[in-house]
Amino acid sequence: MEGAERIRGGPAAAMRDPRLFEEFYRRHVDAVTRFVARRVDDPHTAADLTAEIFLAVLDSAHTYRPRLGSETAWLYGIARNVVSTERRRAAREAERNRRFSGRRLLEPDDIVRLEDKLDAESPGRRALAALARLPEGERAVMELIAVDQLTVTEAAAALGIRQVTARVRLHRARKALRADVTRTETHHTDGARDASPLYVMRGEA
Repeated sequence: MEGAERIRGGPAAAMRDPRLFEEFYRRHVDAVTRFVARRVDDPHTAADLTAEIFLAVLDSAHTYRPRLGSETAWLYGIARNVVSTERRRAAREAERNRRFSGRRLLEPDDIVRLEDKLDAESPGRRALAALARLPEGERAVMELIAVDQLTVTEAAAALGIRQVTARVRLHRARKALRADVTRTETHHTDGARDASPLYVMRGEA
C-alpha cells in the first residue's frame, strides 16, 4: 500500500470538504466493495455494508494516523468492524427479513456489477472459509494478510495490535492451516501451483 494513495490532510480533511470526500470515496470504494464481496455473497448486502462502512468513516476520520499505515489498511480495520457487527446482529435477529423490508432498491446494472464482484471474489470467500476453525485473533491477521493482501505492519495497524503480536499470530495460523490446505491445493494444467490465497496462508507465495 503506497503512501501516494493518501489525500492531502487525510480522511479528517476529506470529512470537512465535500470535494475531498468525493475524491476519497472514489479512490477507495472499489477496494472496500471487494473487501465486502470476499465476505458476503448477496449484492444487496454488499451494497448496504459498503455504504455503512463509509458512514462509519465519518465518525472515525479523526482516528487515522499515517505513521501506522495506509488509508486502505485503516479502512479495512473499519470495514472489518462493520462486517463483524453485521454478522453478530444477523445471528441475534431475523436479519434477512429486516433487510428485505428495509433495503434500498438496486438498479439492474448495480446488481450486475455487484454480482460480477461477488463472482470475482469467490476464491477469497473460499479462503476465508478455510480459516473458520482458527482462533479469532489468528484468523483476523490471516484474513487481512492472505485474503486482503495487507502487509503485516498494515494488518497490525488495522487490528490495533503490535507488529510482533501480528507476526506471532500469523506464524501460528500458517502452522495450523498446513494440513487442511494440503488437501485443497490446486495445480494449473502445466503442473504449476495455483497462485491463490491458500499458498499465502502456508507462506509459500
